[in-house]
Amino acid sequence: MTFSTIRKLALSGLIVVVQSSCVVPDDTSRIAKVDPTAAAARKEMVGLSEADVRMCAGFPTATADAGGSGQIWTYKRVVQRGNLSIVVPTLSVGPVPALGGSLNVAPGGYCDTQVRMVGGRVAEVAYAGDNNLPSRRDALCVSTVDACVAYARQHRSATK
Repeated sequence: MTFSTIRKLALSGLIVVVQSSCVVPDDTSRIAKVDPTAAAARKEMVGLSEADVRMCAGFPTATADAGGSGQIWTYKRVVQRGNLSIVVPTLSVGPVPALGGSLNVAPGGYCDTQVRMVGGRVAEVAYAGDNNLPSRRDALCVSTVDACVAYARQHRSATK
């Protein structure tokens, strides 16, 4: 092998390593922490009245009767962002197969924030959907519940 061939192979290998280090896994649950505001909402919103939730989150997108388990209010949020796509041109070096590809940064997603009401008060908050970011789980749900977390904290401190 000539020095030129070795250099081309080394460059190809370097490109593969760099590209693979940029890939964000589909399931980030083991490496990403739950967004602190989304986590706080699961505790802070419990006990808020239906009127309180309407004041801080607005009217639900959908409601479902859960029989003896109360009602489930759903707040749907779709996030469509301007994507940044990085395309690496295809590179073929002698017998090495063609290398190339693309990376999509900041894709969109959606969050369904589910609020279970029992006896006219929040009993539980849960999240569903493609709502994770590479570094935070449930992060796309924050804008639905952040005002309710602040509302609950404000009203609890006012009653103490």
